[in-house]
Amino acid sequence: MSLQLLKGKRGIIFGALDENSIAWKVAEKAHEHGAKFVLTNAPIALRKGDIFKLGEMTKSEVISADITQVDELESLFQESLHILGGKIDFVLHSVGMSPNVRKGLHYTDLDYNYLNKTLDVSAISLHKVLQVAYKMDAMNDWGSVLALSYIAAQRTFSTYSDMAQAKAMLESIARSFGYHFGKKRKVRVNTISQSPTITTAGTGVGGFKSFYAYAQCMSPLGNASSDECADYCIVMFSDLTRKVTMQNLFHDGGYSTMGISETLIQSCFTCQGECFDDIAEHERVMGKKK
Repeated sequence: MSLQLLKGKRGIIFGALDENSIAWKVAEKAHEHGAKFVLTNAPIALRKGDIFKLGEMTKSEVISADITQVDELESLFQESLHILGGKIDFVLHSVGMSPNVRKGLHYTDLDYNYLNKTLDVSAISLHKVLQVAYKMDAMNDWGSVLALSYIAAQRTFSTYSDMAQAKAMLESIARSFGYHFGKKRKVRVNTISQSPTITTAGTGVGGFKSFYAYAQCMSPLGNASSDECADYCIVMFSDLTRKVTMQNLFHDGGYSTMGISETLIQSCFTCQGECFDDIAEHERVMGKKK
């Protein structure tokens, strides 16, 4: 039996692509918890068609909108206010894309036009969404905006490429706009830094299997699934978290505070000291000569 944490609330969910998407899971759970919402994605994503099945399942309208275009966002909010019958209580930004990653370009050889596209789609788009909602006064008091991030915003993951810069900017925008929206409407703006998650976008990053396995071995609670992330989002959209804003919230089973785990020590590392340049150091640490 659902707790109906979002009963009577209205929302907009960006980025549901298929049933593996976190946004898809959030939509399902928001529906279970009594919310009404609009689903939206870029025209190219809508061609896949899955989102319309989600719309039927959740009794939600699907509106095409390019999240990088302010005029399309204005139309999206206007139409959503009409469809939902009032101001918005929650927004999920679950959008990220890097042409450099898709093209397999090494981080030291980025295409800067692609980089601009990465930042616009994956980060600046959050500012555009917030700005449109702010100027239109489209959100209710104590509303909640969430954007999905990743720990590569703070730490180096060699193959995450320019998406690391995008996530860092995303988190910064949430903090900066969170102040202004909080002062105006008590709207809270947060990011959730999720575990490596098996989604269409996530698995497109080079070395994803290693990301996932390493985090699983490192985290005392294991990786957080997309279903569990959706549960967290529902709580953050609810009135139970009214005073949480401008935060980057780690939802990763404890990974973000770990140094090394017993599992990694006992099971995963097979190092024989190949990386040691100093023979004496090798002998001290490994107990044998190269």
